[in-house]
Formats: sequence, structure tokens, C-alpha cells
Amino acid sequence: MGNNSLHLLIIFLSLQCFLVHNTMAKSAMTSNPAAIKFIKVSCKATLYPVLCVQCLSAFANTVKQSEQQLAHAALSVSLSKAKSTIIFVSKLNRMRGLMPRVKQAVKDCLDTMSDSIDQINKSIPELGRTGQFSTGQDFMWHVSNVQTWVSAALTDENTCLDGFSGRGMNGNVKAALRLRILHVAQVTSNALALVNRFADRHRPSP
Repeated sequence: MGNNSLHLLIIFLSLQCFLVHNTMAKSAMTSNPAAIKFIKVSCKATLYPVLCVQCLSAFANTVKQSEQQLAHAALSVSLSKAKSTIIFVSKLNRMRGLMPRVKQAVKDCLDTMSDSIDQINKSIPELGRTGQFSTGQDFMWHVSNVQTWVSAALTDENTCLDGFSGRGMNGNVKAALRLRILHVAQVTSNALALVNRFADRHRPSP
């Protein structure tokens, strides 16, 4: 894949994501304004509230005003972004002509992103199990697992970013990966914040 092709791929994927979410979000805003307000208020608890609203407004009709469903939607978005990113990283890993250091960093990123996907993937059904227990130690057990696994996924994504922080990296490869991984990390960070918010607001009394 040449430099021009790489840049075109990044632009296409970013534009495609924006158009899909923008269209779905506009539809949700007109059909469920109360849910959109709930999402906007909830997203204030995240580090990237604008991104949070952009990603989750499309799920307004499903989320309604449920903190659990909002956290579930956030995890689903994170998983989807991570899966699309690992496909992108896999393509880079097959590129010829990469410097050995860059090649190793891409391979390491592929491994850490794979682990990140596993962590998020098992978090989604675990979050669903919290619905069986509105209070008590069972609720805290399941939600604590989700917090631990999503936190581990975020660590994996940041580890991938760190692998491309030094000098001597190919500029185009570094820029392409950082753009994708940073976006996933921000979405995952938001998901973790919403899981934490859900846990705090439903934490059983001592």
C-alpha cells in the first residue's frame, strides 16, 4: 500500500464513520429528545463528552434513560471501533518495506489490540448480568469485572500508542496508526467512565 493509498484509506474510513453516525444521530434526536438530553448529561462524566454524544446519540431509542443501556451502547461502540482498527493494523502489518522497528511496533500493536478486543468482548455480557442484581455484592462483583476488563482494554490501546511515540518511526505509518488508535482509546475511555458512573449510582448502601 503506497503513501497516497494509505492517506485515502484513512480519509475514507473517517468520513464513512462520521456520515453513518451523523445520519443515525439526527434521526434519534427527532424521535427521542428526552433520551438525547439524558445522553448529553451522562456524557459530561467522560473525558471526551463531545465524542461521547456523537457516538451514542444514534442509540437514543435503545438507551432511553437507562444508565446500564447507555454503558452497554458505549462498550458496543468501543468494540466496533477496536475491531475495525485491528483490520487496519493487520493491513499495515502486511505492508512491505517497513523498517524493522516499525514492523515490530505494528506487530506488537496487533497483539495488544487483539487483547483489547477480548477484554471488551467479555465485558458486554458481564455488564448485562448486573441487571439480574439491582443491589448487593452480586451486582458489585459483575460490575467490578467490567471495570477491570475495560480498564485493561484501555491500557492495551495506550500501550499500542506508546509503541509509536519514539523517533525513527515512519511518519505516515505513525500518523495513520495514532489517528486510529487514539480514537479507539478515547471511545474506550468514555465507555469506562459511563460504566463507572453506572456503578457509582447503583452501588449498594453499606
